[in-house]
Amino acid sequence: MARTWFVTGTSSGFGRLLTERLLVRGDRVAATLRRPEALDDLRAVHGDRLWTARLDVTDTGEVRRVVDEAFAALGAIDVVVNNAGYGVFASVEEASDEQVRQVIDTNLLGSVHVIRAALPHLRAQGHGRILQVSSAGGQTTYPNFAYYHASKWGIEGFCETVAREIAPLGIGLTIVEPGATPTGFGDALATAPVMPEYDRGPAGDTRRAVEDGTFPLVNDPEKIVQAMIDLVGRRDVPLRLPLGSDAYRDVRASLAARLAEHDAHREIALSVVHDDHAPAE
Repeated sequence: MARTWFVTGTSSGFGRLLTERLLVRGDRVAATLRRPEALDDLRAVHGDRLWTARLDVTDTGEVRRVVDEAFAALGAIDVVVNNAGYGVFASVEEASDEQVRQVIDTNLLGSVHVIRAALPHLRAQGHGRILQVSSAGGQTTYPNFAYYHASKWGIEGFCETVAREIAPLGIGLTIVEPGATPTGFGDALATAPVMPEYDRGPAGDTRRAVEDGTFPLVNDPEKIVQAMIDLVGRRDVPLRLPLGSDAYRDVRASLAARLAEHDAHREIALSVVHDDHAPAE
């Protein structure tokens, strides 16, 4: 069944691959990116099944305008994919204020505003699905990615709440959590001058692993994109979908460690409850 998709961040990486594959299978795509001419080659092949617009997701007014225009031009949109992203590869002190603001404005607030702009249209049509592209870094952490994690953990908390609110309206939401994948995103990571105090520790170890290629990129971007497409057609759609052996392993280890620590402090947690509401043993 042909569907209509709205996808952000389509100039490269998952966004570009997703747009290409959707068009080949006969779907329509509203593709947004900072430079719409980057998709001229796809428009030449697929014609009016590809609708493009310039979009900087950090511009709230522009987000609302472009989302409204896409629904007006294409009618019902079945799937909204929040894919635009920005990464800062630096320790907590090394990153500049501007870099911190950019990663939060893009990955967290940008995604929030796209969802908020799309929901009135999805409510009116009575159906739709939102795919929020997060990462394994929305559930676990790695040194040198603190601000990226802040944005991804934040958007996952937002999306989990939204999913519960919109389910009675016939709208679904899934958080997609890819692991490390060679999409070119790593080459575009913003960096900062290295501080020796951090270079001698875990942040430096991670930096050197990325630089010398020993930080493994084990996942196939084409397979990840196909899994995202297949997800939309499933009946048993999860709230979160880890994609990649590293994503599955690292997220599971993080959840297990957090649960163990949580249970280890049960006695302290319950000790502060008011006597009138003390839990039964």
